[in-house]
Amino acid sequence: MIIGNINHLGLVPYLPAKIKQSIEYVKDNVNSNTPVGRYEIDGDNMYFMVSDSTSRFIEQANPEYHAKYIDVQIVLDGKEGMALSTLPPHTKMLDDKLAENDIAFVQTPDEETMLVLQANDFIVFLPNEVHKPLCAIDNKIATVRKVVVKIALDYL
Repeated sequence: MIIGNINHLGLVPYLPAKIKQSIEYVKDNVNSNTPVGRYEIDGDNMYFMVSDSTSRFIEQANPEYHAKYIDVQIVLDGKEGMALSTLPPHTKMLDDKLAENDIAFVQTPDEETMLVLQANDFIVFLPNEVHKPLCAIDNKIATVRKVVVKIALDYL
């Protein structure tokens, strides 16, 4: 995973070009007035979804991972708790939808760690990196406006 801020991409010069392009595209084209929905940058190779979501208590969510797509998650407004594990998805499989929707849910690992993403922060999850988005911070449910960019792994 890679963490940064969309206004300081110079601090992550090692970002692959397509990931950097996707972040710059969102920075230049998405704002608080952009309607919720799916938008294509390059068809199914690179697209993004804008959402206004409500956070949830960390124990109410299951971690997820993907196999074919890279996730670039960007917080536009609010703060988002992002639980993650630095280990491979080795816990009990709860719901395997990798073949049809490129997502699988697993049991929360013992090694889970929580980060807090502020407005304009981004985090990149490569395939098989376990993450649990939209976690409440300090047990306070809040609204988070965010973008999730999906980049096909073979598109890099």
